[in-house]
Amino acid sequence: MVSISGDAKLAANWVMVELGSLLNKQGLEIEQSPVSAEQLGGMLKRITDNTISGKIAKMVFEAMANGEGSADEVIEKRGLKQVTDSGAIESMLDEVLAANAEQVEQYRAADEAKRGKMFGFFVGQAMKASKGKANPQQVNELLKAKLEG
Repeated sequence: MVSISGDAKLAANWVMVELGSLLNKQGLEIEQSPVSAEQLGGMLKRITDNTISGKIAKMVFEAMANGEGSADEVIEKRGLKQVTDSGAIESMLDEVLAANAEQVEQYRAADEAKRGKMFGFFVGQAMKASKGKANPQQVNELLKAKLEG
């Protein structure tokens, strides 16, 4: 699994938390896991290469546990690939900011402490607009530049 994903900490977290929870709910031992090490490793690779976000990975993991195939098959079948195109994200952010012009004005007039909470609102609106598919790191960076620019 680590050799596939290249991230030991990420692999350990998924085995301990998500896989452990799944096995516990189903009353299974690790040898009976519905998700193989190869499948889990393949999904973790898609997190590390930014094909999917951690949130989307939970949906992919659930689908794999239900026998829907490998991570790549699930991502393709369900159209879960993360949006990393800066142009597409910027365009979506422009729409979000235009739809929330009053909040943008309030944000720009607010002090630093208040801006933190308000920034979270805009991130939430952006993720909602992208149905959770926009790369969260890019959303944060581009949004900050747009709001403070």
